[in-house]
Amino acid sequence: MAFHADRLSLPQTASGNSRDALFRESLRDRAERWALGAAWALMPSRISGLPNLLKMCATEFLAPDYALPDPERALDNPPGLAGIAHDLSLPTLLEAHQRGLYPFAHLGPIKWWSPQMRSLLFFDELHIAKRLRRQMRQGQYTVTFDRDFDAVIKACAAARTGRWHVTWITPKIMHAYAAAYDAGHAHSFEVWNDKGELAGGGYGVAVGNSFVTESQFSREPNTSKIGFTVLNWHLAQWGFAFNDGKALTPTTRDMGFREIPRGDFLARLTDAAKKASRIGRWQTEADVAKISEWQPQAAKAA
Repeated sequence: MAFHADRLSLPQTASGNSRDALFRESLRDRAERWALGAAWALMPSRISGLPNLLKMCATEFLAPDYALPDPERALDNPPGLAGIAHDLSLPTLLEAHQRGLYPFAHLGPIKWWSPQMRSLLFFDELHIAKRLRRQMRQGQYTVTFDRDFDAVIKACAAARTGRWHVTWITPKIMHAYAAAYDAGHAHSFEVWNDKGELAGGGYGVAVGNSFVTESQFSREPNTSKIGFTVLNWHLAQWGFAFNDGKALTPTTRDMGFREIPRGDFLARLTDAAKKASRIGRWQTEADVAKISEWQPQAAKAA
């Protein structure tokens, strides 16, 4: 499968030195990530998959296989583990996303994953809560695309208030997706408050006429939901087929995401990857207040 391009303008990107400084992980942060990542992996609901994980790591250590794994041959336990990610270069990362694979690991080698069920949003099924619509109409926030990708991915990796700081967005992951952003394939959405401060956002990758959402963050209530709604409005307007949320969460379920079997997802992705992709920097085409009036279900009924 190959990307087809509707190439937009690509302004100057951040320098390598500035990114190295921004993405750097302190020894304390790394130790915390490994400790909490180990605790996450050893939870009762996950520990049964540990033998298969260790076996795969040992096999790869003895005889590394640099080819991308078959997503349909991913393990049942740990659910969706497909292989070890030896290479996160731009061509490999883009090909992996075309195949429905994504990288993830709290500690140890980065792994490729392809879960049995995939969480997708079909845009005519998006639910916008009344409370969120009211907040969007208040004019407190502005949403932009691709204005500060580096700050967004760094914020997605940062600690969340009231939650353990367990992140898979390591410096290696940040650099890999920043390279995809530089090439016009990865995109960020930024939510700015009325003081001009970054209050929320997220990022993901366009694969043909589909989009895979990687991560989001909020520094103020509902800001990621505001930005995410604006993103999905644009994806729908631009003719995208679906938004891939990877794993279903309570928040994405409430917004209208639903799970479909891996085989169904891969068939849809194969079709989406053949379509033209909007490569380059994205720009918003409507403000938050206007998008607050969007009625996605109306398109489904029409």
